[in-house]
Amino acid sequence: MAQIFENTKTAFALKTDAELERAYFLFKLIGNQPLVKIGTAVTNFAIKTHLPVEGLIRATVFDHFCGGINEKDCMPTVDKLWEKGVCSILDYSVEGKDTEDPLDYALSVTLKILDFVKEKEAIPFAVFKPSGYGRFHLYQKIGAGEQLTSSEKNEWDRVVNRFDATCKKAHDLDVSLLIDAEESWMQDAADELVEEMMRKYNKDKVIVFNTIQLYRWDRLEYLKKLQEKAEKEGFKIGIKAVRGAYMEKENERAEEEGYNTPICGSKRETDNNFNKTITYILEHLDTMSLFAGTHNEDSSLLLMYLMEKHQIAPNDKRIWFGQLFGMSDHISFNLAAEGYNVAKYLPFGPVRDVMPYLIRRAEENTSVAGQTNRELELLKKERKRRKI
Repeated sequence: MAQIFENTKTAFALKTDAELERAYFLFKLIGNQPLVKIGTAVTNFAIKTHLPVEGLIRATVFDHFCGGINEKDCMPTVDKLWEKGVCSILDYSVEGKDTEDPLDYALSVTLKILDFVKEKEAIPFAVFKPSGYGRFHLYQKIGAGEQLTSSEKNEWDRVVNRFDATCKKAHDLDVSLLIDAEESWMQDAADELVEEMMRKYNKDKVIVFNTIQLYRWDRLEYLKKLQEKAEKEGFKIGIKAVRGAYMEKENERAEEEGYNTPICGSKRETDNNFNKTITYILEHLDTMSLFAGTHNEDSSLLLMYLMEKHQIAPNDKRIWFGQLFGMSDHISFNLAAEGYNVAKYLPFGPVRDVMPYLIRRAEENTSVAGQTNRELELLKKERKRRKI
């Protein structure tokens, strides 16, 4: 089992030689922290000043990490992945809009994707971000227990309606819906809203999944309390378990504002927290479903071991493995080859609007040096195998 992720022929079967070389070039750049900082600053400046850089971005980092600029643009990639047994999750990756039109547009995109999910076996989930449906500051204010103005109350009602319209359609179509997690200081309000959707739409089976970021030391306790509520109130829980995407921002804010950081003190603590959580979920599969969003080989192997221990078939629909498009192909494609349920998050959207997502991807990879090194090691191995 431990050798499953060494097969680079399977991992990179869909990549042409040119795409393999581009991946190698990109991860070499991402592994250089000073270059990432300079590149991020230059890219932000170019985007803000409307310099004509979209073509360059599209041909390099965008096409490696994203499926396209719209849903139709993503379909060739979706079909290619499906040939190898890997599903796709169309992720409209435009973040943090503060006006109503983009928020309503995000809703319309997600509702359209739900129709794709119903009709296309290769797309098993829809997904949205809370900040795609409402202003970040509004979640923050509600989570802090602050009084809303009358206009903010009306605004929040519209946020709730967007969540409800999406979850209701998912329920009516009998398809699954992932709701992402974001920064801790807005997450309490998002959690409460997602829990309400679970109460309403997860009575008979799991439709709605909340996301817990397990670099937060309090999330396993949160899940256990949610499990108590679910048993008492008669609903099921969907959980997307991830390590987390905002570590530096979380630690900086905690230091600036003088409160204890919600982030685990070390990577080892985060890994232990993640592994304890997926173990807990596997012990409660009668009322829970798991989407394990992980690029970590050890955690993936643990989940495989737990499934074997509990005599759970690899293709049991209550358990999914997920990775981001453009990363950890050695995990995704080798798991799929063994019959496990695997899905790639396939971000899409206008190049300029998706840049915050892409910049975060680069920064995350830079901060987790071992992951970038592992990608490079495998790419080198495959280049050597192909004798490029």
